Amino acid sequence: MASNTPVPEAPFDPFGSRGAVGADDPDGYAPGTYDTASFTPAPGEWNPTEGSLRAESRSGGRHRVVKQRSNFARSSTVLGVGVIAAVGAGGLATAQEKAPVAISLPDLPDLGLPDAHDLPGVGDLLPGGDEESAPARDSGPVAAGGAAAKPLTSITYNAPADTAAGAAATVTEERTASAADAGEALRARILQQAEQQQQAAVAAEKLAVEKAAAEKAAADARAKADAAAKAEAEAKAKAEAERLAAEKAEAERIAAEKAEAERLAKLAASYSMPLSSYTLTSTYMQSGSMWSSGYHTGLDFAAPTGTPLKAVHGGTIKSAGWSGSYGYRIVLELEDGTEVWYCHLSSMTVGAGQTVTTGETIGRVGATGNVTGPHLHMEVHTPDGSGIDPAEWLRSKGLTV
Repeated sequence: MASNTPVPEAPFDPFGSRGAVGADDPDGYAPGTYDTASFTPAPGEWNPTEGSLRAESRSGGRHRVVKQRSNFARSSTVLGVGVIAAVGAGGLATAQEKAPVAISLPDLPDLGLPDAHDLPGVGDLLPGGDEESAPARDSGPVAAGGAAAKPLTSITYNAPADTAAGAAATVTEERTASAADAGEALRARILQQAEQQQQAAVAAEKLAVEKAAAEKAAADARAKADAAAKAEAEAKAKAEAERLAAEKAEAERIAAEKAEAERLAKLAASYSMPLSSYTLTSTYMQSGSMWSSGYHTGLDFAAPTGTPLKAVHGGTIKSAGWSGSYGYRIVLELEDGTEVWYCHLSSMTVGAGQTVTTGETIGRVGATGNVTGPHLHMEVHTPDGSGIDPAEWLRSKGLTV
């Protein structure tokens, strides 16, 4: 910072020696104007005191002390503080860019300070205490040439070019370094805050991902548990349905068997085996050279000749007589059109067109026709003339073969 250069003032002559000249003094002396070339200090008075000054005044000496404003030191302090404030308020501007600093200082009356003449023990030492010097106090110090100087209300300080440039450069460097440090600190703080915010955002995102994963895992677990429970419930329901279906099927089977048994019982009551005692010797569709077709077309019941033959069911005798290789044959036609053939008979007791009932004797066992011994050759034909297994047909009627 540039130093303050004091405002030039009139030389202070504490000895009142002759050599100070001025038009306002009858003897050619005036306060504040001195001829330094003719100034000669009083002998032995290198350090005048209040007592010596008073003695000299009483002896008629004309010693005058230039009226000094006691607040100048304070004004200088205010000036320095003002310069510091002005430089600090300048920001990053350099000293070269700043105009000369102008600082206004209030007059002492404006500050409300007492006049130096009113201070005890000081006013007597200062000249101008009488009425004659009062206007001088009011108008301020007298400048060289007799004109009254203006009050010290403002000071403008212009530093020399080289000193100002160096001070400005120093201030600029200091401000640049300070600004750089402040900018770096601000940048570091911004980066730190950004990193903290980024870390917070990453942590929040991670927490959200973990939370979502946990929720998804919980949801999956619940869904899996629900699916397992549903599957178990479905399995139980299916098992129960199968059990019920099996029970129902078993009950239906039992009921069907019972109904079939009842039906067969009724049929058995209305149907009868052709022989009471017999031995099965040949079955339906059995192959062999004994039969012209190469296979057996009926069911053979071996029994002694003359064993009575019974009508298996009530019906009408369609024919009764000789039939070539079948020997004597009786054809019994039932109500549904089914025909039952009795072959190889030894005798017949019914004739064509005769109606018979179940169990009625219609002929006897024999060995007529193409035979190897006495037996009943029985065939069953459907209404369309096709042959079927006699054993199965008899079983379907509730008979045991």
